[in-house]
Amino acid sequence: MNNNKVDKYIAQLSIDCVIFGFQNKELKVLVSKFKYGNNLWGLPGGYILKTESIEKAAARILKERTSLNNIYLEQFRVFGNENRIVKSEHRTQIRRDLKIYDAIEFNETTINWMTDRFVCIGFYALVDINKVKPIPGELDATIEWKKIKDLPTLTHDHKEIIDHALIALRRNLDEKILGFNLLPETFTMKDVQELYETIYDKPFARNNFQKKILDLNVLERLEKKFTGAQNKAPFLYRFIKNEQKKK
Repeated sequence: MNNNKVDKYIAQLSIDCVIFGFQNKELKVLVSKFKYGNNLWGLPGGYILKTESIEKAAARILKERTSLNNIYLEQFRVFGNENRIVKSEHRTQIRRDLKIYDAIEFNETTINWMTDRFVCIGFYALVDINKVKPIPGELDATIEWKKIKDLPTLTHDHKEIIDHALIALRRNLDEKILGFNLLPETFTMKDVQELYETIYDKPFARNNFQKKILDLNVLERLEKKFTGAQNKAPFLYRFIKNEQKKK
C-alpha cells in the first residue's frame, strides 16, 4: 500500500461491507482479524479505484473476500461523522503497528492517508453461507464468520455499521423479499420461519407466518423432505426468481 498504490484510489472515500450469513439458527457476519493490532477485528472493506463506480468497487471487494459473483448487495448508509477514524481509540495503535508490520510499504505518507478521516459507504450483502470460501485480504491474518450477538472487538465504528445494516435488513426484508438470499436453493417453511425469527429476534405464530410467506407468491413447492416419518415430512420450497416468473 505504498504511495503509487494510494494514488490509484479516490482520496478519503472507502467502502465497508456487512456480509450476512445464516447457519444453525444464527445470523452471522464475516469479519477479519488484522495482522496488526492487539486482537483487532474489522469488516471487509477497501478503497475505490478512480476508474470504477462505487457499486463495482463493492462487488470487487466482496468477490475478493467471498470468492462469489452476483451477490445480493445494497447500499444502506453513508458514515461521515466529522471525527470518524481521526479520534478512534484504535487509530494510534494502527499507525504504530503498520510501521512495525512493513515500514517500507507503509511509510509515513501512506499511513497518514490511511488513518486520516474517511467517509465510508456502507453496503450489506446476503449470501448462502455454505457457498462462501472466505479469503483474507492483504492485511488480514484471518477472516471468519462470527455470530452477530457475539462479535469480537471491532475497529473504529464498525459495530455501529453492523447495527445500521441490521436495521436496514429488517426494514427491507419483506418489501424486497430479501430473506431467501440467505437460504440454500431448497428449504422448508420451518427454515424460513427460523430465519425471520433470527433476524427480527422474536417469535412468530406458525400458521400466521406460513400464510404471510405463501401470500407473497414467490415460492414454488417441491417434493417432501423425507425424514423417516412419512406423515411428518415437510415440503421443500424454492424461491421463484424473476426470470422463472416470466416463463
